[in-house]
Amino acid sequence: MSIVTSLLTGVLISSAAAYLGTLMLGRRMALVAGPLGHLTLPGIALALIYGFDITLGAFPFVILGIVLIWLFEIRTKLPVEALTAIVFATGVATAFLFLPVEQAEAAIVGDITRVGTFDFVLTAAFCAIIFSVVTVSYRKLLLISVSEDLARVQGVNSKKYNLIYLAMVAIVVALGVKLVGGLMTAALVAIPACSARNLSRNLLQDRLLAVSFGAGSCASGIFLSQILGYPAGVLIILINAAIFVATTVFKR
Repeated sequence: MSIVTSLLTGVLISSAAAYLGTLMLGRRMALVAGPLGHLTLPGIALALIYGFDITLGAFPFVILGIVLIWLFEIRTKLPVEALTAIVFATGVATAFLFLPVEQAEAAIVGDITRVGTFDFVLTAAFCAIIFSVVTVSYRKLLLISVSEDLARVQGVNSKKYNLIYLAMVAIVVALGVKLVGGLMTAALVAIPACSARNLSRNLLQDRLLAVSFGAGSCASGIFLSQILGYPAGVLIILINAAIFVATTVFKR
């Protein structure tokens, strides 16, 4: 039952991350998930010290980071990626003050084998939120990425939708740390989306291919980890990278 739960949980996380990644790639923000993943390290450290779920530990810190980035963007008009770098560096420095060295592996590369029924239910609920919200907001967020002035003319509240978008990124990052750790969450978002972009002809194909690549690489990585004994998160990223290389051969 444990491997089935781990597999289902991992596939849900990978699928949601890849789906959101197609939007992040269009907005040239695919790498933002990486620094935000680093920002979860203080929460992961606390979870490991006090023995509760690392996703629950990661959520408060990544949400705090998202709110700070959103507020700083409004106040300073600096690029989101620059503000993200400032916030994530602070989070990483804080984490290394008290992260237990003997438990650092789970924080760095994740451990999907430890999930239980509660983790699966929580993941399924959050992934359903991501798919629903992103689907409803997809075109408006794309319009904002093209031109905020044009979006404003069309009656789109860019501040509101940017906050919604960042909140979805925060959820994906907090879920992703369980699968691939706090250092590799950007890969869950970026690589399947890049692979899909190589092959897709339209937005629908783009999203479907990204979710397929994300889910397939996750399932393969978890199965291989049971056979080879390597961390599943590492194998998932390597399989994603191999898929991307393969898709470049057939790039349209």
